[in-house]
Amino acid sequence: MRVLVLAVGRMKKGAEAELADRYLKRAVQAGRAIGIRSIEIVEIRESRAADADRRKLEEAIAIANVIPDGALVVLLDERGEGFSSAAFADQLGRWRDGGQAVTAFVIGGADGLSETLRDKARITLNFGQATWPHQLVRIMLLEQLYRAITIMSGHPYHRD
Repeated sequence: MRVLVLAVGRMKKGAEAELADRYLKRAVQAGRAIGIRSIEIVEIRESRAADADRRKLEEAIAIANVIPDGALVVLLDERGEGFSSAAFADQLGRWRDGGQAVTAFVIGGADGLSETLRDKARITLNFGQATWPHQLVRIMLLEQLYRAITIMSGHPYHRD
């Protein structure tokens, strides 16, 4: 399975980028052994439109243009469903085992995600009820992907 992280906005150089890179490298390396072929990050340019609805629409179009046909779409949004790390690993494993070729995780910009993207999503996840900056959401997603891969690999999980 191929995993895409589609994120509106750029990760600027610094501690956040270094942490994101660290989790990405770990997840990619560990994932190969369990059928996670690749994990790729695609940065989507933030819209400069004056109106929030227009910004969300322009970002949604840019995101939709890079989602491969047949990809399972997962949105990250504070209104989504919370998963424990073990449940997230179980879900990721079911998608992989079910033959899902591509899973695309979508992180919106400052204005959130358009309804058109919500209609394409199989599931909407959250990392709590708080609103997080997209850079931190990216780091948290990469950490959870890495953690899920280690759980799927049979490494002991300290919460069991």
